[in-house]
Amino acid sequence: MIEGEKAATRHTIGRMAELLGVSRSGYYAWAARRDAAPGPRQARRADLLGKIKVAHDASDAVNGAPRITADLREAGEVVSVKTVARLMRENDIRGISPRPWRPVTTLADANPHAIPDLVGRRFDQEALNVVWTSDITYLATGQGWLYLAAVRDGCSRRVIGYAFADTLHTDLVETALRRAVTFRDGDTSGVVDQSG
Repeated sequence: MIEGEKAATRHTIGRMAELLGVSRSGYYAWAARRDAAPGPRQARRADLLGKIKVAHDASDAVNGAPRITADLREAGEVVSVKTVARLMRENDIRGISPRPWRPVTTLADANPHAIPDLVGRRFDQEALNVVWTSDITYLATGQGWLYLAAVRDGCSRRVIGYAFADTLHTDLVETALRRAVTFRDGDTSGVVDQSG
């Protein structure tokens, strides 16, 4: 503030320091530090910041601290991810962190219809082949997504039928149900399938 007012007003530095409650020597020490050549640490930070900006611009403002650090190391810089992250944060340089993609396994129906709950949330009816539950999930593999449909008996809690596929179609669920029926020797009279 003193620096800005020094040229605009006719007040002396001593008077402005007195009004602001600071010492004159403190102002002159600050001015000397400002005008002095930067030390090795400040010079290193400024050099590193310039290289970070170049690497960030080269990535179309996509890369964050880990990738920029890798680029700098590849160019021969000895720097840590924490230092790069701190300099980026202090200078408001950000990379893009996309959310990981997850496949959709459930589509909401615009016109839902009421299906009666024949089980009443009591999946264990104390007998085999009374309530089966089934669900579909997905698994990330090195070759893409793999979908799993499983059928489980409510009483034994044992998986009695399952199927894998690399696409999500109705035949996945049909295959799992057929295997469950085969596992229970084809006797499915009175079975209620409560799908999730």
